[in-house]
Amino acid sequence: MVALLSQLNKKMKSTIRVLGCSGGISEGLRTTSLLLNEDTLIDAGTGVGDLSIEALKKIDQVFLTHSHLDHVCSIAFMVDAVGALREKPLVVYGIRETIEALKAHIFNNVIWPDFTVIPSAEKPFLAFKVIGANSSMKIGEVTITTLPVDHSVPATGYAIDSGSGKLVFSGDTGPCDAFWSAINALSDVRHVIIETSFDSTDHALAEISGHLSSTSMVSEIQKLEHTEIQCWVTHLKPDGREDLFNEVLSFSRLVGVDLNELSIGDVLGF
Repeated sequence: MVALLSQLNKKMKSTIRVLGCSGGISEGLRTTSLLLNEDTLIDAGTGVGDLSIEALKKIDQVFLTHSHLDHVCSIAFMVDAVGALREKPLVVYGIRETIEALKAHIFNNVIWPDFTVIPSAEKPFLAFKVIGANSSMKIGEVTITTLPVDHSVPATGYAIDSGSGKLVFSGDTGPCDAFWSAINALSDVRHVIIETSFDSTDHALAEISGHLSSTSMVSEIQKLEHTEIQCWVTHLKPDGREDLFNEVLSFSRLVGVDLNELSIGDVLGF
């Protein structure tokens, strides 16, 4: 799969490399983090820890979907590891609630040092920037746009536009009509990465926690109007992961939707 994707990606302007895509940790599994074109992270879960120091130094910005630990934990370790080796601060983008949560609960000089003023306020290792709902940010030749989602805490999805195609990432979300409406309004969508955390027996837990179950995910993805698109499932919980994906696959085939399981090492071009 990885070799085939790499061949297809040669004609694309941008790539996403999957560093982590699990809904939890265990041997061989890493939590959510996607590396965009070597210098940008979409979320910063435990998968970031597999990068070399040289690779970490190249990362200039992180776009966060929300404040939960499995999506933000590596920011603290990254800035500690390579902050002194960089000439400018690592910039972390997120909606207001996400940035406020990081300031209050992680970079608060109790859980972790406040690297926005270390080694000095004039030359810090870390900077935060708030992005709004339905807003876009230009990073080099790539445009990243926030998308509405519905999670247990304030959150955002992202549409990433390379200029030749788009990749959409839900982050964590439960059912959300506005998310699919936003995707359907886009052109040239090549990939959609959608979370699914629980199987059908845990559908009630998925609803309570702001996630999708296998049954609700299949209901949601039928709202997608685009054709000629690759759909990827992410954030499967480690306990029973294989059975969960097989259930997702069987349900999706009943409604004529082709799904792929996202895996560490996958490279998606767009």
